[in-house]
Amino acid sequence: MTRADRLDGNVAIVTGATSGIGLAIAERFVEEGARVVLAGRRAALGASIAERLGGGDAARALFVPTDVSDEAQVAALIARTMDVHGRVDTLVNNAGGTEPATVGSVTTIDLEAADRVFAANVRSVVAGMKHVAPIMLAQGSGSVINIASIAGHKAGYSSSTIYSASKAAVLQLTRSVAMELSEAGVRVNSVSPGAIVTGIFAKALGAAEGDEADARAAALEGAFARNQPIPRAGRPVDIADACVFLASDESTFISGTDLMVDGALLAGKAWTVHQQGLAGMRAALGGS
Repeated sequence: MTRADRLDGNVAIVTGATSGIGLAIAERFVEEGARVVLAGRRAALGASIAERLGGGDAARALFVPTDVSDEAQVAALIARTMDVHGRVDTLVNNAGGTEPATVGSVTTIDLEAADRVFAANVRSVVAGMKHVAPIMLAQGSGSVINIASIAGHKAGYSSSTIYSASKAAVLQLTRSVAMELSEAGVRVNSVSPGAIVTGIFAKALGAAEGDEADARAAALEGAFARNQPIPRAGRPVDIADACVFLASDESTFISGTDLMVDGALLAGKAWTVHQQGLAGMRAALGGS
């Protein structure tokens, strides 16, 4: 349910906005009244999405082609936003991913691929915060939202140890920068998605790329629904809703925090699984 005013007048930048979680965030922000600058590498797709979301009005939705691993392009993205809107209220550092060459044993990791993953997942976050911070500090307000992952909290929740390590870095970056910027009224938080159905999994495993990876994501819904206590797969809009909250005035006393959106996956052992284990113990011990 939307109120269509929770982000009224909010100028937001969303990176990685051409698919999956980033697209859902951009869509929800527009629904809630924000003026959104979308960033991504697929120029034609991004332009068409902005046209759809803004109804042809660039003040409502504007696409800026951006490779977030390139600091100059990140700086240009933020400068373009300032040229159009004169302020930045929210930055969502969402873009990122992994590569098949970083999946599997540490003994086989391609270090050049690992460098690219860290550039996409960590360097981009640093660049975004570096270039938006002076603007938000001058405003005395703003919200930075970094998309992390449950894989940054615990090992074994990603096909790639490099991806996990990069997201752990995002979590610590978020906390560290929050300590600096919060003193001036700028909030810095992260969101950790759990088992969310997106194309990132097909890309990581080398099964598909681009639109095809996004199309195949639905095949994971059944397996993901069995992963955590809440018995359904996570959806990109679940992360988008969390970002709306962190971008809005409803979260003005929250900074340096990670909001886990994982269906209770990391909270502990699911009740039914726990009870099945206890039953097995009773049987082994000769209990009734």
